[in-house]
Amino acid sequence: MTDYSSQYQAYLRQAEDALAALCEKYLPESSEVCRAARYSLLGGGKRVRAVLVLAVCDMLKGDMEAAAWFAGALEMVHCYSLIHDDLPCMDNDDFRRGRPSCHKAFSESTAMLAGDALLTAAFSVLSESPAPDGVRVAAVQELASGAGAAGGMILGQELDLYHETIPATAGQLLEIHRRKTGALINAAVQLGAAAAQASAQVKDRLRQYAFDVGLVFQIVDDVLDVTSTSQQLGKPVGSDEQNNKTTFVTLYGTEGAMEHAQVINRRACDAMEQEFGEKAAFLVEFARRLLQRQN
Repeated sequence: MTDYSSQYQAYLRQAEDALAALCEKYLPESSEVCRAARYSLLGGGKRVRAVLVLAVCDMLKGDMEAAAWFAGALEMVHCYSLIHDDLPCMDNDDFRRGRPSCHKAFSESTAMLAGDALLTAAFSVLSESPAPDGVRVAAVQELASGAGAAGGMILGQELDLYHETIPATAGQLLEIHRRKTGALINAAVQLGAAAAQASAQVKDRLRQYAFDVGLVFQIVDDVLDVTSTSQQLGKPVGSDEQNNKTTFVTLYGTEGAMEHAQVINRRACDAMEQEFGEKAAFLVEFARRLLQRQN
């Protein structure tokens, strides 16, 4: 594998280029709603999910052009969820990625519609992507499942809101974040596998890695919410406590939460190395670096 940071930057550039092109096609600047959607979508970020789509497809020697479209669609869904999360009726956060949230830069109603526009555009992107018909259908199914209310991100958000008033047990917290964070991380991995037309067996073996990575990501996020600063994160800190949320920190403390993350991370990395060997080097390092992230 080439240097990890260089490879990450290469995937990041590919994702950003795809998003810029897709915006021109699906989110023209002729309307206020589309301008608001582009403001949030093109406002930077690590593109963790997009990078995972591309990295999995690359590992499996798949169609990287199709994967770039899939990565763009996934980022649209992720961005819509962030716009809606920041609204006063949800988490009520005024900043995102170091600048005003969409509803602060525009208005609450425009932000709501911008999120809706991104969600809708994502499925247009998948359905019109340069992939075979069966692959496009599989991609639509994976993203809809990962984002949906039956067992995906929306269910996780619903459970998260419910437990603002009723403390969650350890088991309930795992279920919340398997849905709220893990389901969309798994969608990323599965979209990369779909672009490579991977077998059901390969997809199953990637699924556990995805949910483990999602859990580690969330645990570290909980820790950063109490140990970092708004400047480092680019968004308000301490919001979990203000919203009375049960987190891995409230259950285990900061040290205990990070120890928990290390165990899960080791499991994910070991499984990938055993299954895919050297081909998984980037994904293994990706997981390891989640433990070190500062924003």
